[in-house]
Amino acid sequence: MHIWVDADACPVVIRDILFRAAERTGTDLTLVANRWIQVRPSKNIRALQVAAGFDVADNEILRRVEAGDLVVTADIPLAAEVIARGALALNPRGELYTAENIRQRLNMRDFMDTLRASGIDTGGQPTLHPRDRQAFANQIDRLLARRTPS
Repeated sequence: MHIWVDADACPVVIRDILFRAAERTGTDLTLVANRWIQVRPSKNIRALQVAAGFDVADNEILRRVEAGDLVVTADIPLAAEVIARGALALNPRGELYTAENIRQRLNMRDFMDTLRASGIDTGGQPTLHPRDRQAFANQIDRLLARRTPS
């Protein structure tokens, strides 16, 4: 399993959890972003900077992801593509996207986009709460514990 992170919008606290988990388990971790991101010195943690532009980081993740990998992203269309390729997708709040729940998430995202386009203020994502960080850490631990050794 390789962990890919859609790092442009990934909270620093979530990256720190990922760094610790990758180091503890020896799992390869790559942060993909269109800006430079500092990573801990480690043999299995890397940052990959891509060109600026719409979905450039997402497309690079999709080009590299393989079945069984894990992608950390809050981007629902990216998560849908990842699932279609046989990989896992997890958001920074610890919610695992699945084939069963991704269609509903896409529909809700599209509905909210429509509301915003018509001028309705839909608010935004709530602030990342400590219980979200704990849920994410627990989910990462579960996923890494059940992975198949390489």
